[in-house]
Amino acid sequence: MGISIIGLGEVGRCYAQALRTAGLALEDAVESRPSSPALSLVREEGIRLHDSNGPWLSRSDIVISAVTGEVALSVARSAFPFLSPGAVYADFTTARPDDMRLAAKEAQDRGILFVDVAIMGGITLAGAQTPLLCAGDGAERLAEALAPLGGRIRVLADGAPGDAVTLKLLRSIFVKGMEALAVECLTLAQSAGLKAKLYDNLVDVDEAHLPDFLDMLVRTHVIHAARRLHEVESAEAQLEAAGFSPLVTAGVKATFDRSRKAVEGRVIKPDITVAEALEILIDSARTDLESKPAA
Repeated sequence: MGISIIGLGEVGRCYAQALRTAGLALEDAVESRPSSPALSLVREEGIRLHDSNGPWLSRSDIVISAVTGEVALSVARSAFPFLSPGAVYADFTTARPDDMRLAAKEAQDRGILFVDVAIMGGITLAGAQTPLLCAGDGAERLAEALAPLGGRIRVLADGAPGDAVTLKLLRSIFVKGMEALAVECLTLAQSAGLKAKLYDNLVDVDEAHLPDFLDMLVRTHVIHAARRLHEVESAEAQLEAAGFSPLVTAGVKATFDRSRKAVEGRVIKPDITVAEALEILIDSARTDLESKPAA
C-alpha cells in the first residue's frame, strides 16, 4: 500500500515520521518550500520530495493532505486528476466545512474516496497519538491503514465530509471558551483569596454529567435569561471594581441580553424542551447576524 503526504509542515512531518517508523510505505511527499526540518526528514528517511502534485500520485493508495486550511480545496483539486479511482484522499486540514463538502463531491465524481480528518488535540504534545475524528466514504479504510501508528481514530457513523471539521470547530468554541472563562474567573478568585473555596462551590458542576448539564443550562436559559442577566451584570461590576477587564463576561452579558430580547413577550413553558429552547435561540442569533450591515 503506497502512501503520500502533501505538505511537510508540523503535521505533515509528524505523520511522515510516524508512518516510516511504523514501517508503512510512505515514499513520496510534496512541499513547494521545504523547511530545514522537512529537508532533513526526507533525506534521513529516503522519501522522494516533489515541489508540486503530479502523475507520481497515481501509485498512491492513500494521500494525506497536511497543508493549511485556506489552500486545502485548491490543493485537493490539483491532486485529484492524478489519483487512481479507489484511492483515498484524506484531508487533515482545518478547512472550511463547505470546502470539505465541495472537495468530497469532486472526489466522488472521479471515483476517489474522501476523508475529512479532524485532529482533536495538540499535535505538538501527542504527535501521531493525537485522537483523530474521521468522516467520509474513505474513513474506514484510512482508520485501518493508520492503525499501526497506535493513535485513537474515531470514525463518525453516517458522518459526511465537513462534519468532522465542524465538530472540531464546535469543540474549540466550547473548550477555548471555557479556557478564557477560567482565566477571567480564576484571576479574580485568586486575587480575592477564594480560589479553593470557589472549587468547593463548584462541586455540583464537577459531579454533573456534562451532556445533561449543558441541556439543563440551555433549557433554563430561555426561562431565566432576564434574571440571570442581572447576575452577570453584577459579576461584571465586581470584576471592574477589582481592577480587571471583563472581556469574557462582557460577551456573556451580551449573550444573555440577546436571549432576554428573544423571549420578551413569549410565553415560555416551565417544561420547555432543549430542542424548543434551541429553536428560539437559533432564531435570535440568526436575526442578530442578519441585522448587521454588510462589511
